[in-house]
Amino acid sequence: MGIEILDQATTPALEKLVQDEFNTNVAFYVHLKQFNDNVRSDLKKRIKEVFFFTKGVHWKFDSFGIEKAGSRGTDILGYFIFRANDVVKLQKLFRDEFRDYDNAIKISCSVAKYQKTEEVFFELDV
Repeated sequence: MGIEILDQATTPALEKLVQDEFNTNVAFYVHLKQFNDNVRSDLKKRIKEVFFFTKGVHWKFDSFGIEKAGSRGTDILGYFIFRANDVVKLQKLFRDEFRDYDNAIKISCSVAKYQKTEEVFFELDV
């Protein structure tokens, strides 16, 4: 029972799996002054607002969390990692949404752009 490896998507199901030629991962750290019971829910609310206003910015959410001081450094960090195409617009949205957040010291951002080097397809009958 061999599996046929294809260089091109040949079915509608495989066509939905085709990855973008270029992929941009964006990671934001919100450096926090303190951590308490309200921080997680407040960060989630603010990030939902950022995503709500991202009309025209194609994105996919990867992860969210909070690193407490001492786990890997001295800062308390709220982090958001996702994929997006329009990084400049996304940076503006983050800045606007967190500008008035009293618990934030600063926001750090990393943008990593990847280029697809190879993509193959296969289907499994089960």
